[in-house]
Amino acid sequence: MPANSQRSQRPAKLLAGLLATGGILHFIAPKPYDSMIPKQLPGGARAWTYGSGVAEIAVATAVAVPRTRRLGGLAAALLFAAVFPGNVKMAVDAQRRGTPLPLRLVAFLRLPLQIPLVTWALKVRDRA
Repeated sequence: MPANSQRSQRPAKLLAGLLATGGILHFIAPKPYDSMIPKQLPGGARAWTYGSGVAEIAVATAVAVPRTRRLGGLAAALLFAAVFPGNVKMAVDAQRRGTPLPLRLVAFLRLPLQIPLVTWALKVRDRA
């Protein structure tokens, strides 16, 4: 594969790796993800944690495979948007509980991070 082609696939491969890692972490350490699940959702938090982990791994696979990358990039953007309420819940909970400042900052800094993640996913889609 030419060096230019490898470089052009790097953003997609990195995005797939990020998504796969996040998805796997839902199974290795589910408790932090459980606490992000809004109580208004039906069913148990653990089921949503595992389901979202499966979704992240599936989207990672779609992004990793060149043939499905365009759809995978769109799915990644939608996934990042879909988890935003969970990130808001995490930040609000951290504020309410008086979580130590460094952890509270991390919770709040995750919110604007969604914008570059969505943008990244859409660029991967557009370049597929």
